[in-house]
Amino acid sequence: MQKETAVDAPAERRLNMIEAINDALGIMLDRDPDVIVMGEDVGYFGGVFRATAGLQEKFGKTRVFDTPISECGIIGVAVGMGAYGLRPVPEIQFADYIYPGLDQLISEAARLRYRSAGEFIAPMTVRSPFGGGIFGGQTHSQSPEAIFAHVSGLKTVIPATPYDAKGLLISAIEDNDPVIFFEPKRIYNGPFSGYYDKPVEPWKKHKDSIVPEGHYRIPLGKARYVTEGDQLTILAYGTMVHVVESVCRTKGVEADVIDLRTLVPIDIETVENSVKKTGKCLIVHEATRTAGFGAELSALVTERCFYHLEAPVERVTGFDTPYPHSLEWAFFPGPVRIGEAIDKILSE
Repeated sequence: MQKETAVDAPAERRLNMIEAINDALGIMLDRDPDVIVMGEDVGYFGGVFRATAGLQEKFGKTRVFDTPISECGIIGVAVGMGAYGLRPVPEIQFADYIYPGLDQLISEAARLRYRSAGEFIAPMTVRSPFGGGIFGGQTHSQSPEAIFAHVSGLKTVIPATPYDAKGLLISAIEDNDPVIFFEPKRIYNGPFSGYYDKPVEPWKKHKDSIVPEGHYRIPLGKARYVTEGDQLTILAYGTMVHVVESVCRTKGVEADVIDLRTLVPIDIETVENSVKKTGKCLIVHEATRTAGFGAELSALVTERCFYHLEAPVERVTGFDTPYPHSLEWAFFPGPVRIGEAIDKILSE
């Protein structure tokens, strides 16, 4: 796959993911007067993770504003704004808090275009930090992406690098359909190999921290090759992309590591081409196993690549248990479990 190129954006800087997201929001607020940023503490405070820092000061309280602590209200208002012609970007402070707004997302935003025969749309991008990494326990660490991937009419996007975070967020905001934009907070400030006792590698030293200035898009529904190899295909997204890459590098495994970037729409052609080449497929995600998005990936790979598979499709995921607090790092798919799965699939 060819790497996307920025248009009219020659200058580059090294940014972490938070800075890249802030940059994308600032560009879209400046570029499109219909873009609105809203949510709990996103205005004066700049967001709990500082993703919206400085935006209210620059663009004013009518463009970037705080809301009551009401997720159903935040998302419901965003649906109305979108139908009216605005492009709202509501932030839900943690993905765990998004559930009170499910009815507005599923029954209203996802169906508005179809129900109105195209007369109304819901061009809204719901941003939210998701996943573990901060010892947030059961109310600040969930990975609910499979819920939204199941809903027709919603698009689900999960970046893994600052470069992707900016380009994908701009594409999401400009898209005419509602987009769920999950940001893996564990890698806000740098990628992580999966070991709790090893320091985080700063984005400032990482190859994917180079973020062009100005406006650029990464198309929704296009995966990227992180590494290429003939031994097996590994599908991942978000934080797990970096954990998988680290394991393969440590073990000397030559794998097609594919960062899906977008779960819906999914780049099934890239997945299919890779699995037909390698004959083996491993899927890694942080969310719980049962009915996780890995199950859908496994079904798609089996349906499309059955006669090319040399071994069963394997999954390494979170456990089917309420999210542990003190045992958070044991819950994550880490180097040990991923390494064992790689050894198993390569031996078959």
